[in-house]
Amino acid sequence: MERRLAAILAADVVGYSRLLEQDEAGTLAALKQRRRDVLNPLVAEHHGRIVKVMGDGVLVEFASAVNAVACAVELQKKMAAANDGVADDRCIVLRIGINLGDVVVEGSDLYGDGIIIAARLQALAEPGSILIAASVYDQIEKKLALSFEDIGVREIKNMARPVHVYRIKIDTLPPHITRSTSAPAEPSVAVLPFTNMSGDPEQQYFSDGITEDIITELSRFDDLFVMARNSSFQFRGKAVDIKRVGRELGVQFIVEGSVRKFGDRVRISSQLIDTASGNHLWAERYDRDSADLLAVQEEMAHAIASTVGMGVEAAERDRAARLSAAGLTAYDLVLRARALLAKFTRSDMDEGRALALRAVEIDPTNARAHAVYAACCFNIWMAHWTTERERVAEEAFHHARRAVALDKFDNYARWFLGLMHLSRREYEDARVHLEKALESNPNDTVARIYYGLYLSAIGQADAAIELINLAKRHNPFDVYWVPWISGIAFFTARRYKDAIAVLSQIPEPVNEIRGWLAASYAQEGRLAEAKSSLDEFLRVAKHDMAVYPGDRLKDWEVYWHAAMEYRDQRDFDHLFDGLRKAGLPE
Repeated sequence: MERRLAAILAADVVGYSRLLEQDEAGTLAALKQRRRDVLNPLVAEHHGRIVKVMGDGVLVEFASAVNAVACAVELQKKMAAANDGVADDRCIVLRIGINLGDVVVEGSDLYGDGIIIAARLQALAEPGSILIAASVYDQIEKKLALSFEDIGVREIKNMARPVHVYRIKIDTLPPHITRSTSAPAEPSVAVLPFTNMSGDPEQQYFSDGITEDIITELSRFDDLFVMARNSSFQFRGKAVDIKRVGRELGVQFIVEGSVRKFGDRVRISSQLIDTASGNHLWAERYDRDSADLLAVQEEMAHAIASTVGMGVEAAERDRAARLSAAGLTAYDLVLRARALLAKFTRSDMDEGRALALRAVEIDPTNARAHAVYAACCFNIWMAHWTTERERVAEEAFHHARRAVALDKFDNYARWFLGLMHLSRREYEDARVHLEKALESNPNDTVARIYYGLYLSAIGQADAAIELINLAKRHNPFDVYWVPWISGIAFFTARRYKDAIAVLSQIPEPVNEIRGWLAASYAQEGRLAEAKSSLDEFLRVAKHDMAVYPGDRLKDWEVYWHAAMEYRDQRDFDHLFDGLRKAGLPE
């Protein structure tokens, strides 16, 4: 195995799927021209080597960190200059990550942690920006006339050690180009992750949970456009410029604050800021018993909505002003389980399920505890991480129904029950619950995305794509499962290029995505790539699944019938045909 030290530059195009949807031919032509006129000459000038081009992304190797950073800075500047005179919604904007580390050489390709870290930094970067690892910073700090912003240590997925990250200070973006669409007509707000001031990193889940609950409460007001959680959380731990965040998210107002938990007391500080002027419109500090948390959250949500100038609708459910000691413990356990649920690994699901079960046992009337427990069970069932799949699936369904019975206005419980019905092929029940979730909270992007999955399942893939695109306006920063569901919709609609474009760019995909990608490549006629994706799918499945089905298509039919809820057998036949073409024998 050949290894070498290399500086790796990873770059991708912001909003690539949106650009393709608007004008596929024009976007591809523009990208080809930018590669020819901007990227290729700069890489050659700085003695780099393009390792691979992946749709909207590129990976470049340099022998020198200085050359890599100099190339990246010039690339961002020239890309910004090339956007002059281009319509706002057609601008091509890059985000770039650079790492200096050990790589594994295999022919003309590169692998290893050095590549992974560069790709993760690229994914963390804001549109138009460059993030570099400390290994790069140490090499270039005194050698290039640049300014840097220390944005701290970041956990990198699947890396044992965190990475110290710096942002290169360059201003290449005119104010308009980071907004994917025009700003909504109604007042719009984003809630940035509240800062954990407890002095204990283990309390981060608590600050995140408080932030998420405030987002949920605000989302219940129909007259407010509320940015989804995953978009807001892109800015966690960063020293943010409020005006820039407002431009990037396309919102008029920002909520930021901090949480300090000490003993049985909690202090929550919050402020509302106008992103255009930077003026503080409202600020408040809540110093309460921990048992008052729910009342504080609801009070903050109403105060913020009122300050924005809206006629606030009363929330449909009357949330308890105080929690019992048992209820407070259960609430804390649910927050911990929710934080683990988002990670979607086998160990995190097992731990999350155990925490949620404890919450259910402590407070059997806690609807959200039942819903989160059901979600952990469902993920374990879906990923084949148990040999008792039937029992786990029934357990998930039981607790999902119990959650809705306890609180019919809990949107999380409602859309999750809809998803459970869909997994059971109970299409009418799935429709009813998903539509009720959207009627209750039109701002719930998760409910909207899963309703799109339902539409794909019943053969209305074009409608699903339209709905998913609408949801993306509320959440322009995709998490892995949004492009996953988008890819399924595109595949079902026979739009294989679009399916490949979104599925192939998912970092660290769950294994099922590799199967969809293999079928998409095969139906597009790209058989070598289809075979590669299928081989990787089977390799990971052998390692990861509690029970490996086998190496033939007939062995996998049960798996795919569970993985996708198609109503029409013809859609399954279309999927199986793709897997067959990819090389899965009968």
